[in-house]
Amino acid sequence: MDTTLVDRSAALQQRSQRIRGVLLAILAANWVVAGAKLVFGLLSQSAAVTADGLHSFIDGGSNVLGLVAMGVASRPADADHPYGHGKFEALASLGIGAMIGIGMLELGRMALDSLLHDVHAQVTPDMAVVMGLTLVVNITVTRVESHYGRKYQSSLLMADASHTMSDVYVSLAVLASLGLVALGYPKADGIIALGVMVFVAWVAYGIVRQAVGILSDTARLDPAQVAQHTMGVAGVRSCRDVRSRGMEESVYVDLKIEVDPNLTTAQAHEVADRVERTLHTAYPQVVDVVVHVEPEHDGASAHARAPATESH
Repeated sequence: MDTTLVDRSAALQQRSQRIRGVLLAILAANWVVAGAKLVFGLLSQSAAVTADGLHSFIDGGSNVLGLVAMGVASRPADADHPYGHGKFEALASLGIGAMIGIGMLELGRMALDSLLHDVHAQVTPDMAVVMGLTLVVNITVTRVESHYGRKYQSSLLMADASHTMSDVYVSLAVLASLGLVALGYPKADGIIALGVMVFVAWVAYGIVRQAVGILSDTARLDPAQVAQHTMGVAGVRSCRDVRSRGMEESVYVDLKIEVDPNLTTAQAHEVADRVERTLHTAYPQVVDVVVHVEPEHDGASAHARAPATESH
């Protein structure tokens, strides 16, 4: 087997293990936070804090979903999945987006109870302290998860960080509403909850949009730029039909090149190999390049000047 492919496979396996380690740590933190909110919310008979605790448990559920997805996504390519299992990570991101939608519905219920039925939290100093401490934990979790999401280029970690950030805003809304209720503005918690709903909806939209882009094979590389790199390879007369797809950290590329029709099969194959090496060097995230070689024909110069772009 090609040593480069083995190295890339090992790197992807290592990346998956590190992402799973981050998710396990985040899972523990989320459920500690959720448990604290639920216990204190039930003891103080606070519907708002209890609902926030349920929202935190959704965060924990998304971590479990992520762990399961990463376990599947890290599997090597097989006969049924020749391009690997990476898209399961995007599917998990869709699941997280759905969970955020569930949290948004809970916020809507809280807002309606406050505005229409005068249902408000019982404000106590201990409640504010618990909410403040869990807020600090959630902010820390979000920063850590975002850091590792960027480091490992993981759409799953970035999506989950966005989800945890939505929990931060929920907690801020609860704290703000508690303060305003204590000051004599009982309907403030419902108004604030409606504002948080708008934010949560935007977060869910961003996550779903990114995941759908991956699952629908949105182009990952600029076709003109890829063609420019390819045209710099000795022996390439033209480049066209450049296509790319995949995850941010694992991109697949295929393209057509034209070469001197007098080249032998071995010589034409060497030109294709040089194109592959050039693109791997130019784009470290590219895991596979398929080069279709054709003999040069009339109009090749037009292809070189205007490489075809990808269409869907």
